[in-house]
Amino acid sequence: MSADDQQFLDLLSSLPNQIRRYSTEVADYVDQSVDKVADTLRDSLASAPWLPDWMPEYIKPKAPSRPPPVTIVPMTTCERVQDFVQRHKILTGVMVVAVGYVTYKTVQTRKLSRKTRRAKRARNGGRLEVVVIAGSPTLPLTKSLSLDMERRGFIVYIVCSSIDEELLVQNLSRPDIKPLALDITDPPSAGTSIERFAAYLQAQHAAVPRSKPSYLTLTSVILIPSLNYQTSPIATIPPSSFVDLFNTHLLHPILTIQAFLPLLTSKLTPYGETSTTPKVIVFTPSIISSINPPFHAPEATVCSALSAFTDVLAAELRPLAIPVTHIQLGSFDFAGFMPARTGPHQHQPASLPAETLGWPDAARHTYGRNYMVQSSSAISAGRIRGLRGSSLRHLHNAVFDVIDGSEQNSVIRVGLGAGLYGFVGRYFPKGLVSWMMGIRKVDELSVWSREGSYQESGSEKSFSENGDAGEASEFIAVGKEEDVGANVWKD
Repeated sequence: MSADDQQFLDLLSSLPNQIRRYSTEVADYVDQSVDKVADTLRDSLASAPWLPDWMPEYIKPKAPSRPPPVTIVPMTTCERVQDFVQRHKILTGVMVVAVGYVTYKTVQTRKLSRKTRRAKRARNGGRLEVVVIAGSPTLPLTKSLSLDMERRGFIVYIVCSSIDEELLVQNLSRPDIKPLALDITDPPSAGTSIERFAAYLQAQHAAVPRSKPSYLTLTSVILIPSLNYQTSPIATIPPSSFVDLFNTHLLHPILTIQAFLPLLTSKLTPYGETSTTPKVIVFTPSIISSINPPFHAPEATVCSALSAFTDVLAAELRPLAIPVTHIQLGSFDFAGFMPARTGPHQHQPASLPAETLGWPDAARHTYGRNYMVQSSSAISAGRIRGLRGSSLRHLHNAVFDVIDGSEQNSVIRVGLGAGLYGFVGRYFPKGLVSWMMGIRKVDELSVWSREGSYQESGSEKSFSENGDAGEASEFIAVGKEEDVGANVWKD
């Protein structure tokens, strides 16, 4: 059989299928047409006025029943809400969480605002609880906290290391705010002062003459380190400034807590009195240390070290049932405790800030633009520009809640920006934070030459011993050994 014959047989075999398909399509079309004609004829006969109604149904069929008209009923408020929830499930979930959080914080804030915060007193009205504030009397935070604690019924002792600081405490003219002389630079003298203070707590005291004496109770030791820090590029800070910074801002608070540890761990309890556990509260600024912006190396270093020290201290005192609370501070309004600003305001001029005038020319060229932009940013010097800060009442309430035991968290953030910048520091990229503060790439750098002079040129230029262009190298700031106290930039 040839190929042509096989092709002809295949064509013949496919004809029945095609005939069947075409016949089916024709039958369907005929049925649809007949049904359509029948429906049209039935409607025409049913509505024909010339046929009487008594005619049989197969001659004049009945008119087909029409569906009732559709009535549009407006949706109720509940139905609209249900429809919105079904169409926007994720958005609804976010809204529920946000409203729940705001409601919880509002209820908690109102509940805490109505709380009565007063220290315990004796039956005769005498004061019983003692609070020690280890902070410089010149700090507005120390002054405001001591006045608030005294108003709530505590006996407040402020640690003083000099006669001038004792005079500042006495100038407050409050009989229950007293200086506590403690020179931590002299360990024997500091130990004697702590022993004298412990003996004072173990002795009985009468609030008024001829009244029943009572014992005093140490309830808390509050550490307030210095809140003022230098802002400058690391390369322009002399080594002596770093030494002074660590001695005054880091070592001094650590040695102060170390001096009080024997008194805290002894848990002084007079005979017949109920045992009480003193609390340790450590304050640190949190805005700068949370995001570690450029030109804030002193504050970021000291605050990070104090935070690590507080964590270790809490771990050591936890088995002794002595709670340690770390209060991270935001921005507060110290308008009532600081003199009014006179002269130029917070906004920096278009030129470089005044503190950059003492920098070498190469330092101003390398860091000046970014330092100027960062100094005029929203969080310059650890404050949120344009906002007055939180009321000190929130901090005072938080401290009292820690002392009376109603607040048991080991870390508390108080103040404007404390929680927000903590969140930004944990989850935002460092480069993005610097970019938002205005920090930009510097295209022109200072190049170090063999003769010790700076040349303002691009980063591609370099030097060689014979004066020819050699391999490009970055500038390394190195100071002379004989320049004691000088910064690392070479003049």
